[in-house]
Amino acid sequence: MPSRTDQRTGLAYGLAAYTMWGLLPLYWHLLDAAAPSEILAHRMVWSLPVAVVILAVLRRWAWIGPLLRQPRKLALILVCALVISANWFLYIWAVNSGHVLEASLGYFINPLVSIAFGVLVLRERLRPLQWTAVGIGALAVVVMTVAYGKVPWIALGLALSFATYGLVKKGIKLDGIEGFSAETALQLLPALGYLVFLGARGESNFLSGGVDQALLLAGCGVATAVPLICFGASAMRLPLTVLGMMQYLAPTFQFVLGLTAFHERMPPERWAGFALVWVALAMLTWDALRTARRARAELAEAEARANETAASAATTATTATAATP
Repeated sequence: MPSRTDQRTGLAYGLAAYTMWGLLPLYWHLLDAAAPSEILAHRMVWSLPVAVVILAVLRRWAWIGPLLRQPRKLALILVCALVISANWFLYIWAVNSGHVLEASLGYFINPLVSIAFGVLVLRERLRPLQWTAVGIGALAVVVMTVAYGKVPWIALGLALSFATYGLVKKGIKLDGIEGFSAETALQLLPALGYLVFLGARGESNFLSGGVDQALLLAGCGVATAVPLICFGASAMRLPLTVLGMMQYLAPTFQFVLGLTAFHERMPPERWAGFALVWVALAMLTWDALRTARRARAELAEAEARANETAASAATTATTATAATP
């Protein structure tokens, strides 16, 4: 079990990761002069050098050779790269098109979509409270459809793409920095080709937007990698139940930014939809905490029984030894 110091450190890293993810809309908004596709391409291109530096510092190269000899795993990484690229593009477009609130909704409902994937794809069995939470989440989508006058496709697109990304990554079994490095390596050439194309057409904001804009676009790699590093450091030190609760920090920050910094409208019917999602998430959190508490109690009970059995066996052996002439 991690020490108190490790847990405090893990909490600090986790808060840093989710805070940075939650504040990313402010960063993308600084780049709104550039097209979302160009921002995405720069995010891909500049992420790889950051990943390479991290791998060099950690001296983590041994995984590359075995990976290159596994075509199935490479195919899964390619799928991950495509899905997360779609997720990144949609998120950047949503922020710079005035849909920060709906983007935050996507990450609020992501756990519910992941649970639905677990049932439909992995044939997992849900507990009654989980079924109830998923049902309330589905009702929230219906309410939001009425509120927006259309299906909230941005929120659903973000939730579905990120849940798909998580589902596919389960079959790859690479840790955070290794998976991130492999994905960005596959993204590099198409993204670089697109940036060269923009430059040749005279449509590159990187070349025409001034030094500040160029530095901000180059900083996309750092803005992508640093939260991931902090998250990895947090995941090593904290229980999954704590991380699961902390994941709601990022969309909460996004939601607050949508209201205060971007001044997006929030009529009563949208409040109702968000409230339903928050009720569903509260139920999931309560169920996860209760299940984890029960599992810890059962483990402690099993350990106590094992210790009693061991002590009884030792006593019997001592008695038998003493009785031997």
